Amino acid sequence: MITDSKLRSAAIVVSAIGAIDSLYLSWVKITHSQAFCGTSGQCETVNNSPYSEIAGIPIAYLGLGAYLVVIGLLYLEKREGLWRDNAPLLVFGISLVGVIYSAFLTYLEIAVIHAICPYCVVSAIMMLFLLIISIIRLVQSQTTLNPVQNGGG
Repeated sequence: MITDSKLRSAAIVVSAIGAIDSLYLSWVKITHSQAFCGTSGQCETVNNSPYSEIAGIPIAYLGLGAYLVVIGLLYLEKREGLWRDNAPLLVFGISLVGVIYSAFLTYLEIAVIHAICPYCVVSAIMMLFLLIISIIRLVQSQTTLNPVQNGGG
């Protein structure tokens, strides 16, 4: 069994990678620059599509915000009380919504836009890793809290 401390550290690293990825895409959006995407040009196609924003807010900003909130929650859960009790569940909820929305965006890239942005794929993978880590942490915390019900003691 991997310790909760190692899982929490892994979640911070995964969230940091996602935040850096989203920060780069946010910078591209703000400066109207071209993303470094090789010769395919698919990053530009995706980044300039009508699906790259919700109500005028770039998706990259939302991703950056989600990753930063997760990092904040992971640090706050070291505190006693409300944060320790609820932060892991909030991380699970944010990552679940992130994975579902990333799956929808990936569908749009493949079926509607006909272009794949590698940075978007990285973000989707980081969100999936974050979801997996959060599920493992929640399952392990339930096993630790209820040893009698789970075959222990």
